[in-house]
Amino acid sequence: MTQSNNRLYTSHGVGDSLYTHQRFSSSWKLLALAMGLTISFALVEVIGGVLANSLALISDAGHMVTDSFSLFFALIANWFSRSPASNRFSFGFAKTEVIVSFINGLLMIGVVFWIVFEAVERFNQPLPVNGGNVFIVASIGLVINIAVAYILSRDKKNLNIRAALVHVMGDLLGSLAALVAGGLIYLGGPEVLDPALSLFVACLILKSTYSIIKTSVSQLMDAVPDEIAYQRVGKEINDIEGVVEVHDLHIWYMSPEEIALQAHLEISDLQLWPNILQEARSRLSSHYGITHVTLQPELAQSEK
Repeated sequence: MTQSNNRLYTSHGVGDSLYTHQRFSSSWKLLALAMGLTISFALVEVIGGVLANSLALISDAGHMVTDSFSLFFALIANWFSRSPASNRFSFGFAKTEVIVSFINGLLMIGVVFWIVFEAVERFNQPLPVNGGNVFIVASIGLVINIAVAYILSRDKKNLNIRAALVHVMGDLLGSLAALVAGGLIYLGGPEVLDPALSLFVACLILKSTYSIIKTSVSQLMDAVPDEIAYQRVGKEINDIEGVVEVHDLHIWYMSPEEIALQAHLEISDLQLWPNILQEARSRLSSHYGITHVTLQPELAQSEK
């Protein structure tokens, strides 16, 4: 009887990598809780910002509304990443988190431009601001954002969580800026402080967003991880007894938390291959955290 064409070849055998192409983290619980808190207060802050006529508060409210959608999409990505590999997606779905992180970064850039545009308008045409109301709403927002940031900081290794945390830290800074602006204006300070502090927050958000976009683009392009010294890895494999030369070496993030490596190894004697493979896997795992290793042995030209 012939085998079915629908057979799945992504399963692992003895000696294969332990990576299952499927994530089992509990990050979705953190994201769900953070989303619930964020969207609840975002509605309150939108109303408060409009009533108080504060750009610092409105920008923070808009930021939190955007974050609510970002956290929702991050939650969906986390759910997809838990799906096993398939005939179509043999590496699994973990990189959906990277894609969403990149999109979230682009959304944050849009928020920054909106804050800058509104701030410039306020500088040209200052508007009266109710400092007392701003201070009260911003104080509540600061507490909420600290709670959400604490929740997300429990899983900072996950790129998707890190991207969400950048959003929330932006919210926290926005609430802090609004609180300061409201307090100073309430005490008689100039109303220009409101848009000025909004610009300060925008710069901080942009800096953090750049880091997330840079990391996500690097992973989407299968670049060598920043913490991995490409030449050093190649030399370490080449130093294993019996290895003559290493070529076609590739190192990349298979998922936000799993590093993969593949290479061709020219060896002096094919009978040495089991020991070479075991030693290479041991070194790569212990020294670099590379757990998904694919090596192809080839008999060195001089030995043929």
